[in-house]
Amino acid sequence: MTTVTVKLPEELGLRLAVAAKRRQINKSEIIRQLLEQGLGATSQQPPVSCYDLAKDLCGSVKNAPRDLSTNKRHFEGFGQ
Repeated sequence: MTTVTVKLPEELGLRLAVAAKRRQINKSEIIRQLLEQGLGATSQQPPVSCYDLAKDLCGSVKNAPRDLSTNKRHFEGFGQ
């Protein structure tokens, strides 16, 4: 793999860091993906789904009712 050094404006560097953290991949991978898109690569990866972004959160709440999203009883008084 070839190494390339790029200087970025401060704001763009921060946006890159935030995107990498949100997608849980490193900055180099984001840059590679964007270059492939911009240069018209033939083997494009599918876009990241909402599930892919949140799958590590599934089951992370302890002692929550199993029917929290479907049982109307849990929504009593919600939004008031």
